Amino acid sequence: MPKPNVLQIGHGFIEGGSERQMIQMAKLLHESGDYQVHIASLTTGGVLRPQVESLSIPIIDFPLTSFYDANMVRQTRRFVSYLKKHQIKIVHSHDFYSNIFAMSGSTLARIHGRIASKRETTGTRTPAQTTVELYAFRLAHAVVANAGAVRKQLVDQGVSSEKVVVIHNGIDLTRFQQNGNASEALQRLNLASLQGRPLITMVANFEFRVKDHPMLLRAAQRVKAEVPEALFIMAGEGELREETQRLAEELGLKETSLFIGRCASVPDLLKASDICVLSSQAEGFSNSILEYMAAGRAVVATDVGGASEAIVEGETGHLVEAGDDQAMAQRLISLLRDSGKRRAMGLKGRRLVEQRFSCESRLANTSTLYQKFLEPQKGTKSTNAV
Repeated sequence: MPKPNVLQIGHGFIEGGSERQMIQMAKLLHESGDYQVHIASLTTGGVLRPQVESLSIPIIDFPLTSFYDANMVRQTRRFVSYLKKHQIKIVHSHDFYSNIFAMSGSTLARIHGRIASKRETTGTRTPAQTTVELYAFRLAHAVVANAGAVRKQLVDQGVSSEKVVVIHNGIDLTRFQQNGNASEALQRLNLASLQGRPLITMVANFEFRVKDHPMLLRAAQRVKAEVPEALFIMAGEGELREETQRLAEELGLKETSLFIGRCASVPDLLKASDICVLSSQAEGFSNSILEYMAAGRAVVATDVGGASEAIVEGETGHLVEAGDDQAMAQRLISLLRDSGKRRAMGLKGRRLVEQRFSCESRLANTSTLYQKFLEPQKGTKSTNAV
């Protein structure tokens, strides 16, 4: 019996949580041996593209410049033609732009399994964008939410509860089993000069203000007054980075904060860190939090989105209210002064990730969803339910 053709589509191959989750899903499906996997992108290039190409999975680009020009029509026609030619059974989109493009195109192609994804709650989309994406969800047969908090928001916005399926992000635990100690990790990162300093790390892009780096810097000011040797490392790229660096200098944190841009080896960075943080005003289900826990690090994060579905307060880390830099600083200072508590939290976090957020669990749940649309007797009667 031939393997069903399934297509994974995302906005592109830049360094980002949605992009990594899309690539991971394609890899898992491919390696399972149960599917013929195709990958599509709405842009060309991207730092993660070589990683995708190494999977030996067919890749096709449908480069867009706008949803409202002749090129959009041209790329939609190409997309519909590709889906028909390759007899694609399931189209699974992974972010805002691919949801809109893929759900529209796959509807025209009469694909029996149209699956969209939602990974954030609030803070990144305008009201107009939200309206357009809700229309895309109307065309979808299922919408994958990566957290219960995301599912609740979708249902509150009018998406049928029968459509929304929670499948948590998966983490490749093998990435965080590298040999060596923190000192060796710093050497590999060319940061050996930081050895001996307590390191507090945040991995988050500088593309959206919702990540709220200024809140972390205000907390860093408070930490500096109590633990002056502590250093805050911020890994990530984006147009807000220079602005955030200027703010750090204005707050007197030039020697207390280090902006390292894109980190080529996040596992090494986390191994070298003492505590990991996330200061977001809103999230879906943070990949960074899972990576922190997989690396065995205590976590201090804002209680937004699905954070509480991963962090067990007082056991694997601490949760604080969004914007509350005072509470974040207090938690960080407490952990900096108690290495035993940090280690215990890190170990419990690692075990929790192994139990609940593995790649194997994500693959199994996704395959179960796919089978609903691969069985001949299953129709597409729910198409018009929002």
